[in-house]
Amino acid sequence: MAEKKVVTPDRSGTVKAHGKTVFWEYHGDGSKEAVCLLNGLAMHTRAWYPFLDELRPGYDVLLYDYPGQGQSSSEDLPCTIPELASYLDTIAGQEGIAKLHVMGISYGGFVALDFARLYQERLHTLTLSGILLEREQLFQMYQDLSLLFYRSGPKAFEIYTHYLYEKIFGERAVRRLWDHLEDMRTRFYDRYHERVHALIQLTLAQDPFFANSDADLDGYRAIATPTLILAGAEDRTIPPRVQRKIAGVLPQARYEEIEESGHVVYLEQPEIFFPMIRSFMASKSIDF
Repeated sequence: MAEKKVVTPDRSGTVKAHGKTVFWEYHGDGSKEAVCLLNGLAMHTRAWYPFLDELRPGYDVLLYDYPGQGQSSSEDLPCTIPELASYLDTIAGQEGIAKLHVMGISYGGFVALDFARLYQERLHTLTLSGILLEREQLFQMYQDLSLLFYRSGPKAFEIYTHYLYEKIFGERAVRRLWDHLEDMRTRFYDRYHERVHALIQLTLAQDPFFANSDADLDGYRAIATPTLILAGAEDRTIPPRVQRKIAGVLPQARYEEIEESGHVVYLEQPEIFFPMIRSFMASKSIDF
């Protein structure tokens, strides 16, 4: 696991929309191309801090928390995936960022995909990892079980924090991270046990995303942005066969499968993940 270090953003701020306040931070002086790293469901901006050196000094890095995450406000209000993508468009416009590289993992991949559908003109490249474009029954069962844990009180949520990591990691990562898993579980519990409603609202936002996937299909097919899809070969949350389907929808997509990795490739095998996306972003082509 990457070591923790003291990190201070070069600038930060908030945007307000849809009755919510969203926190963002920027690492860099604005002289380089920017990369936006989009959070997974249970993440927050600081979860990316150990990996900033994988992208800097070659790139600036933009991070933001969805409503209910990190330093963003935590009203118990519905949200949608396009709404979460719109915050990035607002931040980029406010900060004068004409185009950026976007990388979304897991839940962040849904946000990245809709950002590409709605704001393609803002993109240099798009990287997706651990997502699906159409609802699968097994994924529906996983979502329903997560919601059951969230809605069943504090003890059930504490149990869920054990189940979560068993589900998302591959065997190699579990062995490597074994001594850190309890600390990871405790930090996740501390972040969310008093605002489980945020996890519920973010999870429910997936329903209209999938419900509209057929209607939005032409929009996804029109994404001409070079796209890299990085799947973990041992991903049990969203299996590789499901992730591979996205490459058949996006016209400029390259699919890569990382052996001995589960759902969170960037964390499980950063030594493969980050050099690959650096090469991809530098070339702005799937033929890197």
